[in-house]
Amino acid sequence: MGPGPAELVIAGVALLVTAAYLTAAGRLRGRGDAWPRARDATFAAGGLGVVWATLGHPWGGPFTQHVVRHLVLGMAAPLLFVAARPLTLALRALAPGRVRRRIVALAHSGAVAALLFPPLAAALDVGGLWLLYRTELFAATAHRPLLHGLILAHMTLAGLLFALAVCQLDLVRRRRGLAVRGTVLLAAGAAHGVLARTLYAGPPPGTGFAAADLRAGAQWMYYGGDVAEVGLAVLLGVGWYTAAGRARARRGRRDSSKEAHGRPCEGTRRPGKTVVAAGQVVAPGAAHQLGGSISRPEGRQWIPARIGATDSE
Repeated sequence: MGPGPAELVIAGVALLVTAAYLTAAGRLRGRGDAWPRARDATFAAGGLGVVWATLGHPWGGPFTQHVVRHLVLGMAAPLLFVAARPLTLALRALAPGRVRRRIVALAHSGAVAALLFPPLAAALDVGGLWLLYRTELFAATAHRPLLHGLILAHMTLAGLLFALAVCQLDLVRRRRGLAVRGTVLLAAGAAHGVLARTLYAGPPPGTGFAAADLRAGAQWMYYGGDVAEVGLAVLLGVGWYTAAGRARARRGRRDSSKEAHGRPCEGTRRPGKTVVAAGQVVAPGAAHQLGGSISRPEGRQWIPARIGATDSE
């Protein structure tokens, strides 16, 4: 059975988004700004993966083919999209104006912040897979092309949402802590692995896949999911390391600024010491009245002050 209208729409959107990303990156470089070409390749790989998974013909039996599509659409492509930081590119490529302000407002909105809450994103992603494979919903997609296309679209969007919530490389309203995101990633990976084991033991309700096809698909789901989750963990660690390095650099700049502005100016009196600028004449006994000694300012050539002059002078 060839691709339906929903699959064609998903593939077309993926191609348009990929073209827009590459165009924005080229425009950014054209005006002299730097943007890594590796991110172009990463995003393009994700877009081509979506096109292949929706229009192509993966290997294996019917269930194995479906699992391979799930791995590409719901795990591999979202991982590649997020690693390319598309929102950061859009904000850098767009000129200041209404469109850019609306993108920032959307990224900082309460609705987006709620969707990017890691436990909710994991529930939409992995919970949707459990609903699909452990109920008769999967069997219903066999004779309903539109439903099958909607399932593929949900896989892609839910996987993208989960990758965004865990990695949080782009601009978000509220950045969750490393412990929260790491714990959710481990829990989601465990739930995905358990689901694969249940499919190895028994098919989705209402289906009659061959045992060899079912076991091959379950193995692809189990080990392919592990690879994708390792990739998410790497992005999570890279994001944390980068953010920590920037925080240390900001603290270092603040400390340096405080030290630079905290030095006493010339002529400033310190407890027990009077600072005299070059060439300054101090009245007889002034140092003793101040209760300190005379010191020259640092970094200046010192010209001895006339101290202790007699009245006859």
